[in-house]
Amino acid sequence: MTAAKSLSSDVGRATACEALGLSRASFYRWLEREQDPGAGGDRNAGPPSHRALGPVERAAVLEALRSDRFVDRAPRQVYATLLDEGSYLCSVRTMYRILEAEDEVRERRNQRRHPEYTKPELLATGPNQVWSWDITKLKGPVKWTYFYLYVILDIFSRYVVGWMVASRELASLAHRLIEETVEKQGISRDELTLHSDRGPSMTSQVVGHLLADLGITKSLNRPHVSNDNPYSEAQFKTVKYSPGFPERFGCLEDARAYCRPFFDWYNNDHYHVGLGLLTPAMVHYDRAAGVREQRAEVLLEAYARNPERFVNGEPKLAPMPEAAWINPPAEKKEVVAALQ
Repeated sequence: MTAAKSLSSDVGRATACEALGLSRASFYRWLEREQDPGAGGDRNAGPPSHRALGPVERAAVLEALRSDRFVDRAPRQVYATLLDEGSYLCSVRTMYRILEAEDEVRERRNQRRHPEYTKPELLATGPNQVWSWDITKLKGPVKWTYFYLYVILDIFSRYVVGWMVASRELASLAHRLIEETVEKQGISRDELTLHSDRGPSMTSQVVGHLLADLGITKSLNRPHVSNDNPYSEAQFKTVKYSPGFPERFGCLEDARAYCRPFFDWYNNDHYHVGLGLLTPAMVHYDRAAGVREQRAEVLLEAYARNPERFVNGEPKLAPMPEAAWINPPAEKKEVVAALQ
């Protein structure tokens, strides 16, 4: 402002303000305050408007807004209710001004408060400790027809321990699959956690009672969170992106006929990158150590024959993870890194 004042004596105030990018109104107010420090301080200073509510009227508005019947209602709702009752206290905007002056502008509506769901944090350091299961749709012969693929997956070994294709999604079918799979894998009480999303079959009483009877801990996704069940989602992607997966299945038996060889391949012949290029069956049935030992011998022999071909020195096997997590806690990142 001082520079504008100095320049204005030579080129004029308007030109000086334009050259310095100043608002002329701001410059004139600054000059006024410089000449009279008491001038231009509070632009709203002065006597209140004759239209403003008096202290008694403001108190009446506050009393109404804070009353039991209106304390959780928005000012527009209060305004409309009072009008219907033949009463007018002030405008909606004035209600907001009064609330703002009292630092009470907030969400006043009495809304449902959803509970805070705990993020599932699951750790598996070996097979048959944590299973993940889900149901996906397979397109049927015509539009809007589907078959339902149920899959139970061990998150440590990635082994599909149980699967089923059905014409419907039913809790009773899920009950049968889980019960048969637990028996086939020889699961004892209190050693397994079964994780899933919050689908109707997963949250049904039928499945809940079965898990309680078998001594299995039930774990569920948080609502509307898509990444709490990553192992099942990744496995379904492998199913649906395999080269032979058809656009549609002609009938239920077609879907089952496709899934039988697929899951046999997935468990026994699919070398999984997340398992250090071992198959799920190798890890699940404790054959990984022997396979890795044999692979190490093959690599050492190849290195001994042609060491110059291995520019990084003696070849190493791809690491095999020591643990599988669903949502590892942030404070345990160092532990997770050490285990993996």
